[in-house]
Amino acid sequence: MKTLTKFMRNMGIIVIVLLAVTIFNPLVVTKSNEYSLIIQFGKVVRVENSAGPSLRIPFLQSVQKIPKYKMISDLYPSDITTKDKKVMTVDSFVIWDINDPVKYLASLNASKEKAEVRLGNVVYNSIKNVLSSTNQADIISGRDGNLAKTITENIGDAMDSYGIHIYAVETKKLDLPDSNKESVYQRMISERNNIAAQYTADGDYQSSLIKNETDKTVKETIAKANAEAEKIKAEGEARYMQILSDAYNDEAKADFYNYVRSLDALKASMKGDNKTVILNEDSELARILSGSW
Repeated sequence: MKTLTKFMRNMGIIVIVLLAVTIFNPLVVTKSNEYSLIIQFGKVVRVENSAGPSLRIPFLQSVQKIPKYKMISDLYPSDITTKDKKVMTVDSFVIWDINDPVKYLASLNASKEKAEVRLGNVVYNSIKNVLSSTNQADIISGRDGNLAKTITENIGDAMDSYGIHIYAVETKKLDLPDSNKESVYQRMISERNNIAAQYTADGDYQSSLIKNETDKTVKETIAKANAEAEKIKAEGEARYMQILSDAYNDEAKADFYNYVRSLDALKASMKGDNKTVILNEDSELARILSGSW
C-alpha cells in the first residue's frame, strides 16, 4: 500500500513538472511543414512560417500549430444531371493547402474536418455548374484533363476567405448510373461500327481505283508491246521479201537461192522413217545431185 501511494505521488510530481515546463517554457520550435501561430488574449499576434526556434511569453501567449503542406481530401460521390438531362455519378478528390493560417484559424477554428466540409460543398457546386451546362457525350470525351481543369477554374477564389488554396479537383470516377450504361454503351458501339464501316468503304473504293488504274496500265503496256512486235515482224518480213526479190533479180545469186530452196525442200520431204525420194530426172534437184547441173 505504501509503495502504491509513493508511486502515485511520484507520478503526480512528474505531471506537475511537465505542465510547468509546458506553461513556463518560452521556446517555440517550428517545423518546415507547419505554421506556428502565437496567440495572445484570443488574437494571433505573430505567425512563424520559417523552420527554427522562436520565443513566446509564458502564461500570456499560447501556440497553435497549422499544417503547411499539400493535402488530399476524398469527396463523397454525387449524382449530377447533365445539360441533355442525363444523370452521371461523379467521384472526385481535391488537392489543397492552407495559404493564410490566420484566416484558417479564425473561420474554421483550424479544424481539418470543417475545412473538408466546406471544400466538399464548394467542389460539388462547381461540378454541378460545369456538368449541368455540358452534354453527356462531351463530358465523356473530356476525361483527358480538360474537365478537371474547367471544374477547378470554376471554383475561383471561393475558398480564399477560409485561407485555403485549391490546386486541383480530379475525378477518380465519372460513370453512368446502371440504368443508363447499357443504352449509352450500345450507342457508342454503333457509332464506332459506323465509323469503321465508313473507313472500310473508303478503303475498298481506293483499292478499286488503284486496281482499275493498274489494269489499265497493264493493258496499255501489253497493247504497246504487241503493236511494237507486229511492227518489228512486219519490218522483218518486208526485209526478207526484199532480200528474196533482190536475189532473184540478180542472176549471180538466183541459181544459189534456187539450190538452197531445193535443199530445204529435200530436207522437209525426208522427215520421219521414209528416207526414199523420187525425183524427176528433169528437176533441178536431180540435175544437181547427178552433177549435170
